[in-house]
Amino acid sequence: MPRISPISLVLAALATPLAAQVGLSGVQLPRVGGVLEQVGDLADNTLESTSRTARDLARDRLRTIDRLVRRNGDTIALDSRGEPARRGEVLLLDASADALAKAGAEGFVLLETVDLADLGMRVSRLRVPAGLELGEAEHALERILPSVTIAPDNLHFQSGSAGPVPLALAAAGSGAGSTPVGMIDGAPGKSVPVVATRGFAEGAPYPSNHGSAVASLLASEHPGPIRVADVYGTDSAGGNALAIARGLGWLVGQGSKVVTISLVGPRNAVLERAIAGARKRGVVVVAAVGNDGPAAPPAYPASYDGVIAVTAVDGKRRALIEAGHALHLDYAAPGADIRGINAKGKRIGLRGTSFATPLVAARLARALDRGRDWRSALDGEAEDLGKKGVDPVYGRGLLCGDCRGR
Repeated sequence: MPRISPISLVLAALATPLAAQVGLSGVQLPRVGGVLEQVGDLADNTLESTSRTARDLARDRLRTIDRLVRRNGDTIALDSRGEPARRGEVLLLDASADALAKAGAEGFVLLETVDLADLGMRVSRLRVPAGLELGEAEHALERILPSVTIAPDNLHFQSGSAGPVPLALAAAGSGAGSTPVGMIDGAPGKSVPVVATRGFAEGAPYPSNHGSAVASLLASEHPGPIRVADVYGTDSAGGNALAIARGLGWLVGQGSKVVTISLVGPRNAVLERAIAGARKRGVVVVAAVGNDGPAAPPAYPASYDGVIAVTAVDGKRRALIEAGHALHLDYAAPGADIRGINAKGKRIGLRGTSFATPLVAARLARALDRGRDWRSALDGEAEDLGKKGVDPVYGRGLLCGDCRGR
């Protein structure tokens, strides 16, 4: 009897006719940056109609995950919570030699131990014994090692669509910025000015439409040094928690004071510890709330403690109907009716919370450049929208309201 995924069962319960999914402006983007970017674009490109409901968006999220797992069953599986992760591997945090030996006695094979000294943590990557599903392996390790933190290597999705819509080129940022800013995403194309790009996935660095657009927005408002950690490359299981943690460790070690992450995934113990380690080093992490709608689960890394969670508005300063949510919300910024640069250096139209996030990161870096307390500076700049004061739609207010990208 064929195995039926839990996501398929949920989708069957939610089943209603769906409109055909088309690319932005009816043009399908070329394959760049691996299958996750393709699938992410496919999901995000369904979000142009403002009549979409939270139920539609929640169903689309499940369909996207289900399709991803079905198409990439050799590298991607569902974990014990039904979230996508790298197939056949689990992660242990700060496991002792004795713990690794116990796991080995049960058929788990140590693939590598990654020392992320700049984040104050160590991650062991284990191969799951043959015949065990990922969720079963998690539960088995929990019984064997009850005092060790165990996590699947969960995948994270890029949270915005980059459409081939020609638009006027806006002026890039000017001035002497000195605060180093890091970015975790796909790699930018050659036309986007960055100091360095390093790969943390198979085939990385590999030019990405999404990564190029995010980097171009960051560069348009931040004249200081930008470094990019490519966590996708051409890997069908790219965007995983360990890749992001490795990228974050590199950026922190290179001196980044602000890190922007336009990716969304489930809560993951490895990435949570990595971000906590970066914060202990004084690094501010800025992250998107995603585009899966208000009925989706809380977005991570935006929901981790101390992360600056960012949502998006359109050109009329209306909250995007598809914007997700985090356990807290800090600021809004333009995420539609703006433009950026794709991997081939062409000007493109953008939509999604992905593209609001680097604008907030740039404003934060500007405050640090001026020696100011960044929270006070951003709060002073933020334009209060919606209900007076902090609210769940716009957070503490709109930043960079006149920013329109490049």
